[in-house]
Amino acid sequence: MHPVKTIQSRLADYTQLIKLRLSFLVVFSASMAYLWATQRHVDPLTIWLLSIGGFLITGAANTFNQVIEKDSDKLMKRTLTRPLPDGRMGVTEALIFGIVIGSAGALCLFKINMLCGLLGLSAMLIYAFIYTPLKKVTPLTIVPGAVAGSLPVVIGCVAATGSITVGAVILFAIQFIWQFPHTWSIAWLLDDEYHKAGIRMLPTAGGRNKASAIIILLSTFLIIPAGLLLYMYQSAGVNVTWLLVLAGVGFSGFAYKLYTDRTNKNALRLMFSSFAYLPFVLMVLVLAKFL
Repeated sequence: MHPVKTIQSRLADYTQLIKLRLSFLVVFSASMAYLWATQRHVDPLTIWLLSIGGFLITGAANTFNQVIEKDSDKLMKRTLTRPLPDGRMGVTEALIFGIVIGSAGALCLFKINMLCGLLGLSAMLIYAFIYTPLKKVTPLTIVPGAVAGSLPVVIGCVAATGSITVGAVILFAIQFIWQFPHTWSIAWLLDDEYHKAGIRMLPTAGGRNKASAIIILLSTFLIIPAGLLLYMYQSAGVNVTWLLVLAGVGFSGFAYKLYTDRTNKNALRLMFSSFAYLPFVLMVLVLAKFL
């Protein structure tokens, strides 16, 4: 194979390992949380360290996740062409890659402050070594997964303030609740594939049934009162709060549609609405502060 093509294919494999879009979403969440929480002028160095550190440590978590799930990934169409199940990369190489980028990412976060570094390492370890193996054991694996997935906004706030503030806790709560309908909508779409791999993600053993749909609806509805907490603790104004409530109602509407008509089409709509909800909330909070 031509050397240039070899390098390009290897870079493509590493890109699959780190799950590029997911890693960028983490960077976006952490950076927006920083901009919202900062009480001083935005520090370009802090933003840089937060972005690079968050990206690398998330990429490491995703790499370790794929090492652990390489045998399961062989059983699902969605994942069987990943570097490890496809045999294009060995476990040792992937582990070394994960350790290197994880260490570099942690170092960046520790450069901001000690708490950022510890939270970043915690998120990586929870995602890779608690959430991932529990996926074959219990649907409750979504809880540690939601914790790991919600820590980036806390890290962003801590990068700005140096401590875990009430605002950081509320942002964590909003993103924590968001993780449930987001993850379950994807699990609904991939339920057949997950069953082949022995992975349990939907909230009930019945899979795509009414009980699962009710739990998804209730979890989505909780995001409305969570948004009100920002106003209650003087972290957002009235206009922003109304926008968050309306976004939460709209998001819940898609979950209600899935409850009334339990089809993959409605699960797909709920998934896309989850992709829209979180960036919308974070952008509204940041824009309200700076405009």
